[in-house]
Amino acid sequence: MATESHGAEAVAAGHAAAESAGMPQLAVETFSNQIFWLVVALVATYLILSRVALPRIAAVLAERQGTITNDIAAAEELKLKAKEAEAAYEKALADARSQANQIVEATRAEIKADLDAALAKADAEIAAKAAESEKAIAEIRASAAESAAEVAKDTAKELIAVLGGDVDGRSVAAAVTSRMKG
Repeated sequence: MATESHGAEAVAAGHAAAESAGMPQLAVETFSNQIFWLVVALVATYLILSRVALPRIAAVLAERQGTITNDIAAAEELKLKAKEAEAAYEKALADARSQANQIVEATRAEIKADLDAALAKADAEIAAKAAESEKAIAEIRASAAESAAEVAKDTAKELIAVLGGDVDGRSVAAAVTSRMKG
């Protein structure tokens, strides 16, 4: 029986050990020790974060904010320059159009003046040629009338002579002239 009692004691001790072996974090006897180490860990974490990590993060954030601010300022400056360049372009374009219109008008006036001068010269040449032509036509008419009068006088003299009449040059010339006048 001694072995039985010794075995029963061992089983009872095993049950007691199993019951007392639960989670040590929930053991009330170790709370003060756990709270101490919790405070130490939190203080150490706070010191590491406040002295090392947070200044680096703050520096990165400040640098990023500075970069963003500088980029926004540069963008605003470039926007103003772009507006100024656009205004200068529009002004240059308007000036170029105005100058082109002036050149076109000046060229039109010059061409019109040249055309008017050429037309006046051509009109003068045509008038001169027309006057020469009229003069030549008048001379041709006059010589044709003289030639016709001469032929008519000669023909009348010959006819009168053939018919057996007395030919008087003055009377034949006077008769032909009076007939030709109308």
